[in-house]
Amino acid sequence: MLWLGGFKSDMNGTKAQTLDEWTKSRGRAYLRFDYYGHGASSGEFRNGTISRWRDDALAVLDRLCDGPQILVGSSMGAWIALLVARLRPERVAALLLIAPAVDFTEALMWAKMSTEIRRQIMEKGEWQRASTYGDDPYPITRTLIEDGRRHLLLNAELRIDCPVHILQGMKDPDVPWQHALTLVERLSGNPAMTLIKEGDHRLSTPADLQRIAAVLDSLLAE
Repeated sequence: MLWLGGFKSDMNGTKAQTLDEWTKSRGRAYLRFDYYGHGASSGEFRNGTISRWRDDALAVLDRLCDGPQILVGSSMGAWIALLVARLRPERVAALLLIAPAVDFTEALMWAKMSTEIRRQIMEKGEWQRASTYGDDPYPITRTLIEDGRRHLLLNAELRIDCPVHILQGMKDPDVPWQHALTLVERLSGNPAMTLIKEGDHRLSTPADLQRIAAVLDSLLAE
């Protein structure tokens, strides 16, 4: 199983560490890592792009994982997981997408920015976005926005030929549940979606973690 974390997140988050224990208890291999510019990895965050982080995930899958994997993508990691699944379908056994921020640079950032913020990004190259999770402001760059447009998935049918399960909180301030529903509508096949009425973006409460484990058990059974 391969963990794909979120934007500005790292491999030591609650969900990533909980899955470490879950896989050990079931005798399963598990790999988590930090993208370029995240956590313990080298590089400046402002130089990161969807292309670069996708390529990080592909390199880890190709070089460090044996056989088909369950990809667990959280927030941005769900977008990365889908991009990887399209490029390496034979290496992906199933997808668990948690609060999937697919196309977030365009649909959840650019589309909601004011004219002034957009101008600053285009003319100065970046804008400092305040964090709602206690960290310092971080840069949203023109390069990130423009590169993200190369990887948009929600504008056409998205063919993924493996089981897909989505977990989405209905009180998520970052990824509205309607956005996740759009993903379900675009996906081919028969994806499953669980809406959590009181769920936020992190989905890291004990009950949330139990739901994640239960979904993974069902995907393993498949």
